[in-house]
Amino acid sequence: MAWLLLALAGLLEIGWAIGLKYTEGFTRLLPTVLTITIAFVSFLLLGLAVRHLPIGTAYAIWTAIGTAGTVLVGVILFGESLDLARLSCIALIVLGVIGLKLLSTH
Repeated sequence: MAWLLLALAGLLEIGWAIGLKYTEGFTRLLPTVLTITIAFVSFLLLGLAVRHLPIGTAYAIWTAIGTAGTVLVGVILFGESLDLARLSCIALIVLGVIGLKLLSTH
């Protein structure tokens, strides 16, 4: 269950990171409220997950999901570039997450 909570927290991290773009520097009320709410839930789920998972592993996976996911969503929504170098870096992040999961004792 902790791994599921962590995965959901990571997906929500993508949501609030992308939401920051839509707040336009926190000048738009609805996107700002939604972004802050999503961030709160993401932190809440991360907090629940670390009750049963090592903090270093959980935090690294949470940020990795958020980082890789935000890059990919940025490519889709905002037309950001996805060249071989960026794709390689995302692959390294994904491999690191897989490694942490395989090495975790929980």
